[in-house]
Order: sequence, then structure tokens, then C-alpha cells
Amino acid sequence: MFRPMLAVFAIASPAFAENWPQWRGPRNDGTSTEKNLPSDWSDTKNVVWKAKMPGPGAATPCIWEDKIFLTAVEKDKLVVFCIGTDGKEKWKQEIGTGNKSARNDEGNSASASCSTDGKLVFAFMGEGTLAAFTLDGEKKWSIDTQKQYGEYKIQFGAHWTPVLFKDYLYFTLMHRGTQDLLKIEAATGKVVWKVKRASDAPAGVESPDVYTSPFIWEKADNALLIVHGNDYCTAHKLEDGSEVWRVIGLNPKSNYNRAWRAVASPLVTPDLIVVPSCKNGVTVGIDPSKAKGEIGPGNPAELWRHLKNTPDVPSPLLAEGVLYIFKETQNLMAYKPKSGESIYTEKITNARQRANPVYGDGKLYLVGREGDMAVIKAGPAFELISKTKLPDVFTASPAISNGRIYLRGFDYLWCIGTK
Repeated sequence: MFRPMLAVFAIASPAFAENWPQWRGPRNDGTSTEKNLPSDWSDTKNVVWKAKMPGPGAATPCIWEDKIFLTAVEKDKLVVFCIGTDGKEKWKQEIGTGNKSARNDEGNSASASCSTDGKLVFAFMGEGTLAAFTLDGEKKWSIDTQKQYGEYKIQFGAHWTPVLFKDYLYFTLMHRGTQDLLKIEAATGKVVWKVKRASDAPAGVESPDVYTSPFIWEKADNALLIVHGNDYCTAHKLEDGSEVWRVIGLNPKSNYNRAWRAVASPLVTPDLIVVPSCKNGVTVGIDPSKAKGEIGPGNPAELWRHLKNTPDVPSPLLAEGVLYIFKETQNLMAYKPKSGESIYTEKITNARQRANPVYGDGKLYLVGREGDMAVIKAGPAFELISKTKLPDVFTASPAISNGRIYLRGFDYLWCIGTK
């Protein structure tokens, strides 16, 4: 049972503001239009409530009106559950059993975030189950992806978050056993198509172990599925999964890294896609409206290419005309988004960074794994607003909804807001 604490004025507003319906938020880019968000907090200040978690997990809170959806490893069970925005449990359902920890303390099988369209909530667990539930917790369908598409062969576990777009889920199964892309009817779980995603990575390397999640690029009436990992970033037609373009040179053949693996997902916005790599390697900015074929230096779609300082875990963020890249252990780097020109580099912390930065109310929110947190004023001039530390472990990215910031720790879900 969840134990809401510090429940002061924790009644949800009857008029709901912007939801946070999937991992990277309402636009799937880590930004929120919410205002009047807190600029500082502690374990006692601006904590509206905190709810005890049934077990550890790295899933970013998925929020629809007065409901928050999360996953966790509860002893030997893998569970999806719902907490109200008042901090009280609404329901909990077991999806599967059996947990695989990732790199000792880095994560577990409850790492993928839920998604919702306001009718169903969708959850994936690292043991292979993809399932849909009503917002009240009734299971509607499930797919055992290992049974149906083959045993996972991936070093640090499966952590793919499906992306939801216009009545369909788009899902990746990318490991040493297979490289599959799937389109699934959200209402029924019916697989519409499954296609192989090509790569020429040699046998015996780490590249096929993909830890990123897919995105949808959308502008006007155009939309593509963006898939990152296994040495490339590719775009695919939603109708049949066929490839439209791919970014090359992320793991250059001239200096090939056999331990290359994608963890940081790309930033996908209508006018800019930023493709990271890993191991302090390449980052590429492209203009998606010009993208076709193989995109490398000299292609009109490639805006810039940095040969080092890629983010290894956190994904890039674009806010108020500034592109932010947050290194997994140290620096926040700000760039001009269309030219890639450096604006500043600031050392924020020595703590491990596993969560993605998010933006709201003119501020960047940075959450460190050991509870070290920073709030930065967005814009071309660096300004540190506050730093604090919460007594918990955080690998999930923050979520923002209805004037509150939700921080999913291993022990608690923290609701941060002014009272």
C-alpha cells in the first residue's frame, strides 16, 4: 500500500493543465508549457506529498489528468500501477515476473515508461511483456514479445519505451537476436507490420544492443518514425516501415568502436533532430525537412557535426532557442541549435546523470542519480537558480503537469510544488 506523506493541500485542481502522456512529455521533446513551477525545494520544502513505491524502477511518470502511471519491480513481480495526483494508490496490476538488473545498481526491468492516450495506458517490461490497461486498471491486451519474436540477447536488459501516435504504438526490438520495428494497433494489440531494420555492424560487437526508444517526427502533414542505434539513426514511413533516410558516421568505420552502444535517444523536433552517439563521440544536427538518403558531411540536411562531447546517457534538449547537451557525469553544454556553435559549458556536478533534462516555466530541471538536483535558467546566459539534494535514487526523468514536478525515485514518488 502506498503511504502518502506531507499531504498538505494535495487536492487536484478540477481544471487540468497540460498532461505528460509519455516518456518525453506532450511533444515528446522534454518540454512543458506549464507556468508557476517551483524553482527550489528540499526534502521538506515545496514537497506537496511523497508516495512510497512498491519497489525500484526507472520509468518516468506518465500523467493524464488526475492519474499517474508507473512501473516497478516488487520483489519477484513486475507491476504497473496508478497513483492519483493526491498521492493515493488507485490500482496495481502484475504484468510479469522475473527481473534483470542492469549493471548492478543502474536499472532493472521496470525502466521503460508508460504511455497513454487518455483511453488506455500502455506498459512494457524488460522480461518482454507489452500490455494495455484501461485507466482504471483493467487489462485489455498483452503481447509476450520474447515468445512471439525471439529471446532477448542484450547485455544490460531491455528498456525500450513504445511511442504512441494517432491510435498506434511504434515499438523497437533491437538486440543481438533481432533488429525489428513494429507498428501495433493501440486499441487491440494487433501488429500491423513488422520490418527488419538494416545495419552493417560486424558480428560480435556491442552495437546491436540498443537502449534507446523510438520517436515520431511530425511537421504539418508529414510524420516519420525515428529509430536510433546499431551505428545509425534512421527514419521510416509510418505506412509500411520502409526507410527514408539514415545518419551515417556515428561509429566511423575508420576508427570503429566495437564497444559502441546507443543509450542517449535523439532530440526530435519539427525543424531540428539532434542525433547523439556514445563514448564521447559524434553528435549530429540535421534539418529533417531536407533529409533523404544517407546523411553525412556534405549532405544538405546535415547542419553540423561535433566529433566529441556527445551525451552518453541523457538525451539533448531544445528550449528557448538554445540546444542543451548534459554530459552523464559533469558538464552542461549550450549551443546554437542551427549552427552547433558553442554558447557556454558549465560544470554542474560530479554526480552520475541518468535522467533526461526537462524544461518548463523558463527553467531547466536536472536530476542526478544520487539525488543531486539543479535548476538552471533557460537562455543563452548561464544562471544557476538553485541546487539541492533529495534522499533517494533517481534514474527516471522528471515529469511536469498541472503546476507540479514529479520525481520518481527508487523509494518514493516525490510531488514538488508550491503549497
